[in-house]
Amino acid sequence: MKRRFSMAFLGCICALVLLLPTTGIAGEVKQDRNSAMLHASDYRHYFSDFALDEREMLGSAPPLPWDWFVANIPLLDIPDKEMERIYYFRWYSFQKHIVRGPNGYLISEFLDDVPWSGKLNMIDTAAGHHIREARWLRDSEYVDDYTRFWFGPEGEPRRYSFWAADSVYQLFLATGDRELAISLLPALVKNYEAWESTHQDPSGLFWQIDDRDGMEDSISGNGYRPTINSYMYGDAVAISRIAAMAGQKQVEEEYQSKAERLRRLIDERLWNPKNDFYETVARGDHDGWSDDRELIGFIPWYFNLPSPKHDSAWKFLMAPDRFWGKYGPTTADRRNPRFDYKVRHECLWNGPSWPFATTQTLVALANLLNGPKQNVITDDDYFHLLQAYAYSQHIRLPNGKVIPWIDEDLNADTGNWIARSILIALHQLPPNRGRYYNHSGYADLIITGLIGVRPAAGNSFDLHPLVPSGEWKYFALDGLPYHGHLLTILYDEDGTRYHRGIGLQVLCDGRPVAHADTLREIRVELPNDNSQATGPESTSEHGSTIP
Repeated sequence: MKRRFSMAFLGCICALVLLLPTTGIAGEVKQDRNSAMLHASDYRHYFSDFALDEREMLGSAPPLPWDWFVANIPLLDIPDKEMERIYYFRWYSFQKHIVRGPNGYLISEFLDDVPWSGKLNMIDTAAGHHIREARWLRDSEYVDDYTRFWFGPEGEPRRYSFWAADSVYQLFLATGDRELAISLLPALVKNYEAWESTHQDPSGLFWQIDDRDGMEDSISGNGYRPTINSYMYGDAVAISRIAAMAGQKQVEEEYQSKAERLRRLIDERLWNPKNDFYETVARGDHDGWSDDRELIGFIPWYFNLPSPKHDSAWKFLMAPDRFWGKYGPTTADRRNPRFDYKVRHECLWNGPSWPFATTQTLVALANLLNGPKQNVITDDDYFHLLQAYAYSQHIRLPNGKVIPWIDEDLNADTGNWIARSILIALHQLPPNRGRYYNHSGYADLIITGLIGVRPAAGNSFDLHPLVPSGEWKYFALDGLPYHGHLLTILYDEDGTRYHRGIGLQVLCDGRPVAHADTLREIRVELPNDNSQATGPESTSEHGSTIP
């Protein structure tokens, strides 16, 4: 099912055929629009600069597919112009990885072919990040094709660990496309059963090699890792929910039971009460833990798995002697005696910061902050972690110029890209392997975390901005596709930025549907498919809405 948008908001639909280089978008631009709030032309300078930077850094750059960006990406206006610039840079980078395969669009991790990839140079490690990013493009063909690929004849969804069913369900929450999720249900069940047959021990826990998690040379190593077990929990929950949509009661109950059992096992065996943390447990260890706090210990919150009694783990995230770094969190506790141990490899998970893991941590933290009240960590912490992540995405050219950049792992204190430096020193090919590395997310963090759009299955959703009180006087996100509509979310403290009144507002297809005078959580009710949002306000416990 393709997304359908209100003609009053879109203005016009045009088909544009793009001439494309070897890498990048391959196909038609399906949608164009007249923005109700922000104007793409005001942000074109970012993309022109990115192309100039690319030529300066790499020697050449393909033609800029500007019409594709205009037609597809939501526009963002925020006071922190560096965070804003990185938002647009990540879309500039992301589109380079969208390619047309034999049976539809694909999204790559590396721009170059690498020997550890699967068919068509596809790698499933970061596919969950790809899907969460691509679900916010206005043409859903890209993400729909890519999602189907993993469950087709050429897809290898178990080459590495991959939270596959959860990703399909998260896509549904953004698009409202039940048909795609339900059509993939048999493949999702088959994929889960295959994991059970190869990676689930009689204890009920799943084991994984750290390398197959895409996290080689970690401190805790192999065993019952918080990664794979959390992924399988998330997948079981997602399969149960998709089965409920499909009316398959037996599958729904079976996978709900699997999820509940796995949640209990994770809490009983992977939570180390001495360290207040989820940790890896060796397969032969029946009553101990690795005693290694690693960033993967926050992954259970990515899937809303833990009970509030375990929120205490988050006290370690922002501590400078634990995980905090100027350019993002470290992947291991700095106090660990094996932190940053010496190993001859460029992809190190023994301490360096990884955008992949930072993305997981920020999604997990946003989930926590949208759950029951706790006093361990705050919106301010989320904001500053996201800001550090944005500021890490840079590189200094030989002439001293600093440009936006995304690569593999980096030093959390200096911002130096570690794998890149090692590969250059070794003269290892291909050159610039990590350029525009598509192994993490950013736009989804801005949309669902910072701006606070919390996708839901029904005709309403919660809007919970994680912008700290008093931090910004304005922000706007415009042209966001959601359940067949286009949304505009704006906040204007005094009404002087957008001249549409004071406070937090949501527009659906250009019409107001929710408002709060202050920056706070509100419930947004969308109009029915065949109605328009008009009329006086009605009040709900979350704020004022227009039904």
